[in-house]
Parts: sequence; C-alpha cells; structure tokens
Amino acid sequence: MLYLMRHGAPVREGLLLGRTDDPVTEAGVAACVQRAAGLEAAVIVSSDLMRTRDCARAIGNARGIVYNVDRRWRELDFGAWDGLRPADIDPAAFARFHDDPDSAPPPDGERWSSLLDRVGNALAVLPPVPTLVVTHGGAIRAALADLCEFDRRQTWAFDLPYAALVSLRIWPGPDRTVQIVGLAT
Repeated sequence: MLYLMRHGAPVREGLLLGRTDDPVTEAGVAACVQRAAGLEAAVIVSSDLMRTRDCARAIGNARGIVYNVDRRWRELDFGAWDGLRPADIDPAAFARFHDDPDSAPPPDGERWSSLLDRVGNALAVLPPVPTLVVTHGGAIRAALADLCEFDRRQTWAFDLPYAALVSLRIWPGPDRTVQIVGLAT
C-alpha cells in the first residue's frame, strides 16, 4: 500500500506555497495524526518543508516510526508567485498556467514536467512495504499522473484539501497495476 497525505493547514492559508517554508497549524498537525491513525504504514516519508515534516514527525511519534525526508516530494515551485494569493497574480498569466503549466510556468518557477520527473524519481525508490508519504497537493497530483497515467487535467479531478489521504494498492512489474483504494478528504 502507498498512502499519499497532504500536509495539514498552514498558518497562512490561501497562498501559493511552493518553496515557501511556512509552518503548519497545531490543528493541521492533529488532523494529519488523526487521519493516519488506522494506516498500516511501516515507513513514513515527507518533503523537507516544515509543513510536511512537522506532520510526519507527529505521525511517526504517535506510531513509533522514524520519518525520512526526501526533498523530491516538495510542492511545485511557484517562482515569483510563491507566497502570493491567486487573486494578486495577473489573471491572464494565471489562466495560462492553469491551462498549460508546462509551457506557461510561473515566472522563475518550475514546469509541471519537472515536478513529474522528480516525483517519479521519488516514487521509484520507495521501499516495497506499506509507506505513508506526507507531501503537498501538487506532488500528490504528480504521483497520480505517474502511477495511474492520468493526464494533467485528470489529476485536477480530485479535491485534495489539507490532511487529505489517497490510498493506493500497487502491483509492481512490467505491467504495473494501480488501484485507488480510497480518498479521504
């Protein structure tokens, strides 16, 4: 089993937080710990940003598991837009980004294909045991694109609020099969 959990609510909600290392609220951490309570994860991995690390640490402490950090699980880098509210961004530029984040990335930001590559590389090295990855909405969408072969538009069909959990059963091999077992929001 692979569990992909979005971090809890950050202190400053409503912003594009890619590389910005904002803290998570206490309630956000508690929501993640509660969501993870019934999981049978043997390994916990998180991105290197504090909003995921703090949630992973609390889950690990509650379960007696040490978490590992892998910066490849970071959110998409929003470049010059990082830390801004979507309403504060030129609407036409923001619409072009949503239409095609690969050819119209944020200024000085990351392309969708780069996020797909790094998350794909992170997925490739996960151990073959039940694993919980505490990460970001964009990274979860990139993982679903990689594992389920969803196109970018299909990945946006999922609502991924803070502390959301996607549970996947994966049968590895040349004909890898992936089953979405659950989506808890």
